[in-house]
Amino acid sequence: MTDKSATAEQLIREHVIWSCGAGLVPVPIVDFVAVTAIQLDLIRQLSTLYGVNYEEGQGKVWIGALTGGAIARIGASAIKAIPGIGSLIGGLSMSIASGASTYGVGKVIARHFAAGGTMGNLDVDEARSRYEKEYEEGKEVAKKASENKGAKDVFEKLEKLGELKQKGIVTEAEFEKKKADLLAQL
Repeated sequence: MTDKSATAEQLIREHVIWSCGAGLVPVPIVDFVAVTAIQLDLIRQLSTLYGVNYEEGQGKVWIGALTGGAIARIGASAIKAIPGIGSLIGGLSMSIASGASTYGVGKVIARHFAAGGTMGNLDVDEARSRYEKEYEEGKEVAKKASENKGAKDVFEKLEKLGELKQKGIVTEAEFEKKKADLLAQL
């Protein structure tokens, strides 16, 4: 495995963990929006890693094209609206679906960039087919990430850390260091 592919794999796994955490957000639709933002960040970081000019609009198009099954994720999100058990069932299924989707998006985009692809030349049909396979593998990756006993605590700390960064209380460098420390606990 090359240094770039190892780094890409690490980025993908970190974003899967973040997506699993976002999938646990108890508010319907907010979780879906958060996962999309995490996937855009993953594409941005992979673009940087592979020296590809990032275009957020194109990233959104890719996510929509690849995750055409997002309706299932929205369904899991909507289940959360059912009082009591809905939040638990919806959260667990949304968490795994979110992580698996992020894994699939990351694997497809990393492969595309590693092969010299750019933001403008993704073969969507081939990528969608590959995404479906990666999504299935991602279910297991996400399930393992979700089963981690300390994961919820780490997710909560990551969320608070992100809020501190947004408020300017911690710098980008401090955020990245602390994020790496927290993710290492998983």
